[in-house]
Amino acid sequence: MPVKAPNRTAPAHRSPTGREAHPRPAPGRKWWTSRKAQGLAYATPTAVFVTVFFLLPLLLVGQMSLSDWPLLAGDRGLNAPENYTDATDTTLFWPAVRFTLLYTVIVTVVLLGLALLLALLVQESRPGAGFFRTVYFLPSALGLASASLLFWGLYSPTTGPLSSVLEKLGLVDDPVSFLGTPTSALLSTVFLIVWKFAGFYMLILLVGLQRIPHEVFEAARMDGASRSQIFRSITLPLLRPSIALTLLLCVTGSLLAFDQFFVLTKGGPDNSTVTVVQLIYREAFQRMNLGTAAALSVLVLGVLLLLNAVQFRGLRRADES
Repeated sequence: MPVKAPNRTAPAHRSPTGREAHPRPAPGRKWWTSRKAQGLAYATPTAVFVTVFFLLPLLLVGQMSLSDWPLLAGDRGLNAPENYTDATDTTLFWPAVRFTLLYTVIVTVVLLGLALLLALLVQESRPGAGFFRTVYFLPSALGLASASLLFWGLYSPTTGPLSSVLEKLGLVDDPVSFLGTPTSALLSTVFLIVWKFAGFYMLILLVGLQRIPHEVFEAARMDGASRSQIFRSITLPLLRPSIALTLLLCVTGSLLAFDQFFVLTKGGPDNSTVTVVQLIYREAFQRMNLGTAAALSVLVLGVLLLLNAVQFRGLRRADES
């Protein structure tokens, strides 16, 4: 009677539920060839990147916010909570907070409304739709600092073309100062941001629209639903994840606004367009106080985490309902 050769494969692990887990590596197999080691090797570069460029700077900022830390002198020891009280007692702190919130609300409403309208216009595959999608998206390929410099030239009352065109058309008698008053500076900056990012958010919403099955719209039309009813009852509910993503990106980017105001207005006129991030820049590099700037940064980070948590919770409740 032939003798069976022994089975050299290791027995599989069994979970408490009785299901087989990953089998044990065969004898003689190197540990670095296992799936766990390969997964660890793939994750290590990202973990190192996050640690070096996010976690360690975050810990350093936290230490700065609790220390007397001039820009050129270094750490002089703990002084908590003096930096936080100094940050909130700054003359420009509350005006900067109010202006940043106002700017965020205006940009979010206008930008998301326009992006949704553009996505609906180019949703259908019709002649010229691809061309308009490209045209709408092109401004987002330009860097924000470069776009701000471009609009700074366009807005210039002496060398810019916009003011001279308005004068030639007879709409104005004198050169227009697009950045000369607080209201005009705010609206001019909002126009820049909408021009720059409307195509980007349009693309996100367009992807969400194209994921909705056409059969749903056809069934609604066969039942006699109007376009407005289809939009309210089908398009918006099924587009909620894409809208939530665009809302999250828009709110976060608006609260962290810096480049556009730094290039266009420098915080003027009369410090009326100073954002919170500009205030951090002033404390760090003009007043040479890294401690107060770090305290402001920690406060901004806390507000952003809170807002993101509220948005995610609201989205989850909406999906469960």
